Amino acid sequence: METRVNRSVEPEMQLRCLVLPLGSPQLLSSHPLLWPACLPPQLEKTGGLLQSEGQGAEQAGLGGKRTSGRNSKMPSQKERTKRSLTQRLALKSRIAKETVSEFLGTFIMIVLGCGSVAQAVLSRGHLGGIVTMNMGFATAVVMAIYVTGGVSGGHINPAVSFAMCIFGRMEWFKFPFYVGAQFLGAFVGAATVFGIYYDGLMAFADGKLLVVGENATAFIFATYPAPFISLPNAFIDQVLSTMFLLLIVFAIFDSRNMGVPRGLEPLVIGLLIISLSCSLSLNTGCAMNPARDLSPRLFTALAGWGFEVFTAGNNFWWIPVVGPMVGAFFGGLFYILLIQLHHSDPNSEVKAEPSGSKLEKYELSDSM
Repeated sequence: METRVNRSVEPEMQLRCLVLPLGSPQLLSSHPLLWPACLPPQLEKTGGLLQSEGQGAEQAGLGGKRTSGRNSKMPSQKERTKRSLTQRLALKSRIAKETVSEFLGTFIMIVLGCGSVAQAVLSRGHLGGIVTMNMGFATAVVMAIYVTGGVSGGHINPAVSFAMCIFGRMEWFKFPFYVGAQFLGAFVGAATVFGIYYDGLMAFADGKLLVVGENATAFIFATYPAPFISLPNAFIDQVLSTMFLLLIVFAIFDSRNMGVPRGLEPLVIGLLIISLSCSLSLNTGCAMNPARDLSPRLFTALAGWGFEVFTAGNNFWWIPVVGPMVGAFFGGLFYILLIQLHHSDPNSEVKAEPSGSKLEKYELSDSM
């Protein structure tokens, strides 16, 4: 077969065209502009790719779909469909990912936490008590943070999100998304616990859903004050307990303090909640979380307990909503003023891992 040589090509290039075999990878890869000059017409349409039988190359269909080479493997139709579906389902917006994460985390906390209370109450103490309730809620928080911590930080508490924004550790525009997801997750979690234990609730007090009294079940979902506690005392109780919560959370994530090994932060937070529950829960139940208390309370009002859930305890309902927000502010403030500002060398802060690390996602670093 005669090779046609373009006369406009330089003599050196023409020589290489004549010497190298037609379709030679060396020539084609180094001088793609010479393809029309060096290739016969039947090879120009294939881009200079010689398809010999021994290489297992094949060209099929009118669309020119090709698979060639020993190391190249075209994905099957099933794989392409699966990949396309995954790409369509994946959230592209960061705030959307974090919102879904906070919803799921709060949902997990309420189902496992309130579920542990329901089991103890509805079994009349045979399958649980104060110890299992405190352990159940603390471990529920641990599990929720492990699920969501790498995405949204695992706040699962409007008071925590509020403190993060106040002290510059989270952008304010995220706050309504986080809080809305937390309240919604808590509401759905309460509905789930109600559905799981519906038969038990109906059998507990002959089908009556009571807020106060020996057979009361409303406190499975929300906190209620002790009979002897006054509203001012209850408010201070919630402020103080949440202040300790945030103060110690700030310490856990302070890289210039003792710190906690990466990945063990949720466990330490669980121990913190056990400590608070064992020491500051007598008066008001140690809610420390507006979403954990208000959303389940609203659900019980709609599910059959009635709006007595808001008037019980001398209209106690607002205490676990406002108190934790105030306490969160003071907790962060006291840690920064009394500890963080007095680190010996602020410029020697340990940089917590390269970009994309979990610390950035937690947004609990001690930078301001």
